[in-house]
Amino acid sequence: MNKIATPIEFGAQRLSIEDILAIANGSGAQLSADPAFRRRVHAGSQFLDNLLAEHGEIYGVTTGYGDSCTVGIPQNLVAELPKHLYTYHGCGLGAFFDAYTGRAILAARLLSLAQGYSGVRWVLLEQLATLINQNLVPVIPEEGSVGASGDLTPLSYVAAVLAGERQIYKDGTPYPTSDAFAALNIAPLTLAPKEGLALMNGTAVMTGLACIAYSRAEYLVKLCARLTALASLATDGNSYHFDAKLFSVKPHPGQNEVAAWIHDDLLAGEAPREGLRLQDRYSIRCAPHVIGVLADALPMLRSFIENELNSANDNPIIDGEGEHVLHGGHFYGGHIAFAMDSLKNCVANLADLMDRQLALMVDTRYNHGLPSNLSGASGERRAINHGFKAVQIGASSWAAEALKLTMPASVFSRSTECHNQDKVSMGTIAARDALRVLQLTEQVVAAHALAAVQGVELRMAQGELKASQLSSGVGALITEVRAISAHLLEDRALDTDLRATIAAIQAQNFSVPGGKA
Repeated sequence: MNKIATPIEFGAQRLSIEDILAIANGSGAQLSADPAFRRRVHAGSQFLDNLLAEHGEIYGVTTGYGDSCTVGIPQNLVAELPKHLYTYHGCGLGAFFDAYTGRAILAARLLSLAQGYSGVRWVLLEQLATLINQNLVPVIPEEGSVGASGDLTPLSYVAAVLAGERQIYKDGTPYPTSDAFAALNIAPLTLAPKEGLALMNGTAVMTGLACIAYSRAEYLVKLCARLTALASLATDGNSYHFDAKLFSVKPHPGQNEVAAWIHDDLLAGEAPREGLRLQDRYSIRCAPHVIGVLADALPMLRSFIENELNSANDNPIIDGEGEHVLHGGHFYGGHIAFAMDSLKNCVANLADLMDRQLALMVDTRYNHGLPSNLSGASGERRAINHGFKAVQIGASSWAAEALKLTMPASVFSRSTECHNQDKVSMGTIAARDALRVLQLTEQVVAAHALAAVQGVELRMAQGELKASQLSSGVGALITEVRAISAHLLEDRALDTDLRATIAAIQAQNFSVPGGKA
């Protein structure tokens, strides 16, 4: 975790995807000193206290939850209800989100509650900020949410940790929260009547995942554009496929930007490169049209994610200043579900594109004079060396799995909880799918990067491409890849090289158009 000096302020202004990722990367959190913000938070919790004192009926405070909303809670048991809520939801299964993801989830939940319309006390916001600032990240299972009524099961682990229960990460390993709190003199929080519901009945898990997915997808747009340029160079492609005049007649802005990036990388140097063919195959020629779909979708996806981030997304909504209790369905994650289902579709198409380009580069029928499978071996040793043959098989496997996961999760709504939650978003499953598709695509991109750099070097060794014809960005990427993986002269196991390349992609360390980030 990289500690960032300036903390992110919650409560006074709209936050961005990048702010949430700054928290995930180690930045601290602080609550705004804005008087209007503090007044709004205090008004909400005070209004609920007054209603409770007057024996007003409040969903999830003086009633049971969900289908049990018709069950009245005796006044002497109201205080126990939040603990029961997070306790009986402690049934999550599957793998656990890592600490990086957990911090994004904490930030997303804090931001929603900091809107001031959830009826929580100031001390709860402070305790959430303490978890972030002390790096006390709840160990949260990935499976168990249907995305409405919110991320109930995974967020129960956040509520339980605030109360000093369950586990947090310590040095990457699960550790008892109670022991961590004791060591830091942190008092466990006893949740007020509405606070268990406010913490759990929202979209923080899917939205935190969406922030991570968005950043990784945004970077892949740029990296795949640059790698397309390398693939074109390696296969002696035609630079005019990316001409600005050509793209001016189809004015999708993201697609045009991608074409311009590829064009710039191909036209750096002595003279425009004209390939041997009038038209290259679609995976090269149509790359801007494939990558550009994601590029053009990103602004809409950002809007969906950031609007959800900066919303009060639990139920009921508490307007303390106006003295209203508003019952609705703001826990529903439909916008995130759509965003993640859409993103994973576009990203999987990048996996397919990169795999198809890799298939061209290794095949002597289509790579226009490069050695079979991009082997660097020479003489009689070529007979026993197989270069990137198996890597291309692997890339095809990863691409196929990514494509298989593009079925929209949001269409698989299931009626749950005695048919109270009879239409649900599946937003968290969609977000988890998107992250898996991103992982698989990054694996394909890593394989492509190693092969494309090899192909460009082989083309240069044959004297058909000069260093002066490489853009500074292409040259930088080649250097960065070679710092991880040496030129493949003789067959060797490439799994270590691939894993290191994937790590560099996920750290966004490779040079891309417009900068690394």
